[in-house]
Amino acid sequence: MMDGRGKSDGPIVPTKSSNNATAVAAERMEGRGSTKGNAVEQNVLRTQSRAGTTSALERVRKAAIRNRKMKFTALFHHVSVDLLRLSFFALRRKASAGVDGVTWEQYREGLEHRLVDLHGRLHRGAYRASPARRVFIPKANGQERPLGIATLEDKIVQGAVVRVLNEVYEVDFLGFSYGFRPGRGQHDALDALSVGILRRKVNWVLDADIRGFFDTIDHGWLRRFLEHRIADGRIVRLILKWLRAGVLHEGAKTVGKMGTPQGATVSPVLANIYLHYVFDLWVEQWRRKHARGEVIVVRYADDIVLGFEREADARRFRSELEQRLRGFGLELHPDKTRLLRFGRFAARDAAVRGEGAPATFSFLGFAYICAKTKRGRFLLVRWTEKTRLRATLRDLRKRLLQQRHLPIPVQGAWLRRVVQGYFNYYAVPTNVRRLGVFRTQLIRAWLHALRRRSQRHRMTWKRMAALAARWLPGPRILHPWPEIRFDAKTRGRSPVR
Repeated sequence: MMDGRGKSDGPIVPTKSSNNATAVAAERMEGRGSTKGNAVEQNVLRTQSRAGTTSALERVRKAAIRNRKMKFTALFHHVSVDLLRLSFFALRRKASAGVDGVTWEQYREGLEHRLVDLHGRLHRGAYRASPARRVFIPKANGQERPLGIATLEDKIVQGAVVRVLNEVYEVDFLGFSYGFRPGRGQHDALDALSVGILRRKVNWVLDADIRGFFDTIDHGWLRRFLEHRIADGRIVRLILKWLRAGVLHEGAKTVGKMGTPQGATVSPVLANIYLHYVFDLWVEQWRRKHARGEVIVVRYADDIVLGFEREADARRFRSELEQRLRGFGLELHPDKTRLLRFGRFAARDAAVRGEGAPATFSFLGFAYICAKTKRGRFLLVRWTEKTRLRATLRDLRKRLLQQRHLPIPVQGAWLRRVVQGYFNYYAVPTNVRRLGVFRTQLIRAWLHALRRRSQRHRMTWKRMAALAARWLPGPRILHPWPEIRFDAKTRGRSPVR
């Protein structure tokens, strides 16, 4: 978790990551059904290819473990037809198409021929990366986040290359790095941060935000970082092709020397490689050589939280971090980066100074709050962040109005999935009140939408309560306390130091 010296420093458990849906049997072709024999044959083929590919990539990992300074000169041959096939079936079936308009279902027709052709173009140098299609999605703060949607073939090749890179870099990445890594997820990072605050001497928290990180990654520095481990020029050139392909928005193509498109399959691992050399290795050395007190670190992609025992360490670190990032084309966001008193003594210190309640900070959708139990002991409370809660409800109100004329059972089944998915993430201990607020406000929004079906509605609060009881799950805690899950997953291999 917080001690980057051991590679098993954080909980390593199966969880979701971008585009990592497990390969499943091929669905029926559009317009006709597949025969049982074809389905069996395809499943056997994919099972065999998965076994062979896994064995080959495992040898790469073992080589990386044996020699932590080894440069890999021959990796491109691992991008085989079998690996491309696995990458294809790992993609989301209903994901948006890129600039070529090709969907997953369309590409699946004649899949083997397409993959063989793609493999041939890759290995004879005829493959060309396409620009990503630029789209914008709303953020919780009302702004928009730009995403780049790659073509399906680019997604397939990127997925295959990511699998190869993971075998090398998962050996190198430090334990406090959690974002977009195999076997790690957001709740692992949330647990690690909570356990660090509860068990270590944390009196100050630095909530660091890198301004426009994915848009400001320097391609020159990224290439140099890649070449620390990857000496196979074909892999490096392939990555640079994707970075230089640019983005297409409203018919205009933009190509820059900085940034990697958010939403691209390869972007998360490239971001982790960049921050591994810019931040992780540096902060691990800094707290070992310069810190006078304890320091904890948790990083999820570009979301970074550090805990300090001493104020002097925290202030010095922030200043030196700004200088460090500046040297690699990055900077801390001045409005979103905060240093605040936090921890078991924060409330006592605030009372001594005549101040109000201790400040809070947010991480991965949760607000972290200093509180007390009924017996007066320190309690770390995590609530759904208000901006996230409001943004989710705002989106659901719009969708409910759009779907208000659908049959009520159809709306109810959809809302049940929405609420269950929301609880699956946010139903942590101490957050049950916010879960109730979410459910109550959703019921109000549903009632409003149903009453808009006609001017002579008959939807009363009594009928609405019956519908809610039938279709919407009640608020309840689904996650264990962070200390329990952290200890269970690490099994003593990752002490909080």
